[in-house]
Amino acid sequence: MSELAMVHADEVLAVADDAWRAGTGNLIHRTVADGDILADLDRRACRNGLTHWVQMTIASPGHRVEVRDIPELATYARDLALRGIDSDEPEGWRTIRQFVWRWWLGACFETTLEREELRELIEVSAHSLNAYHDDYRRLVARHVDKVREDLAGGPQFQRLATANLILQGAPITRARAEAQLGYALTGPHLAAIVWADSEADAKGLDLAAEQVMRASGAQRRLTLVAAVSALWVWFPVSQLPVVTDLETRLADIPGVRVALGRSAEDLNGFRRSHIDAAAAQRLLARLGSARRVVRFGDVQMIALLSSDVAEAEQFIADTLGALATADTELHTTVRVFIAEQFNASRAAATLFAHRNTIDRRLARVDELLPRPLSQNPTAVDAALALLELKAGR
Repeated sequence: MSELAMVHADEVLAVADDAWRAGTGNLIHRTVADGDILADLDRRACRNGLTHWVQMTIASPGHRVEVRDIPELATYARDLALRGIDSDEPEGWRTIRQFVWRWWLGACFETTLEREELRELIEVSAHSLNAYHDDYRRLVARHVDKVREDLAGGPQFQRLATANLILQGAPITRARAEAQLGYALTGPHLAAIVWADSEADAKGLDLAAEQVMRASGAQRRLTLVAAVSALWVWFPVSQLPVVTDLETRLADIPGVRVALGRSAEDLNGFRRSHIDAAAAQRLLARLGSARRVVRFGDVQMIALLSSDVAEAEQFIADTLGALATADTELHTTVRVFIAEQFNASRAAATLFAHRNTIDRRLARVDELLPRPLSQNPTAVDAALALLELKAGR
């Protein structure tokens, strides 16, 4: 029986992961994007836990399976604690147990239809799985409690808590917030989220934050450890870094990416700029984009267009037609032509191309588009921008 279950382990974990991510009650999948290290740790914890239960059930059928404490759980617990996510939220745990149990029942009925044998199999495995589920839940909770206890007296944790109060719009005086953050809340603020694609790359986070500070012309920064793989950073400046300059500065820091908000003033600006940066970060995750630097002001319209990924894909297909899969040289020509206010001579100068070359490209563009460019330039430009961001260009 358990050997049959092992064959289907990948299948049930995929189904359970989809169900947990879609579950409206699960804080991790409501607040963490795909590709985030915590989401990956969450999936791995689930995979390790269920695989261990199946393996132990093979070795000792019907016996209580002791949970296995692995190093990854400590990292997982630290990320949960830093992000303020409730590790004991019942809805998420209940959802995953329901899907695992549904899969297990199917496997039971595939194994035997003999009534007494099936009854005993279901009864014994239900007791074992429920006990293991409860023990695993308690183990994670103990890890999280230990992390919170260790962090409670630390200045970084206190600053993060203060920043979260500001971001949530909680009633906190400016004087108290400034004293706890060690950062003035008057004047302009530029927020950045600096995050790593993997735990191994997280060592480059602080160096990347320093490069963002230099690129923005700031003399100081407020840096908060928001997760194992992410920093929240604020700079008291109104100038945003140039994307190409910042990409060059980050070239030697592998796996680290940056999302920037719009600069804004005062306490509300501190909040608003961070919200913008978070929206830009979620946009990259939603589109699966590999772009390393994104400024919210550059992608605000794309963020609105792509709130539903399926609708965004349809928008691209409807707007661009065959141009969507054409050579990127045509895409660039269209976007530059629009940016140069439909002046082909200026577009040619910008692209270092002959005017006749631009004319030929634009004629080809009209052949590929469902409607001529002149009739739908705004939508075409937006669709191309969305396509470029998805491709990480």
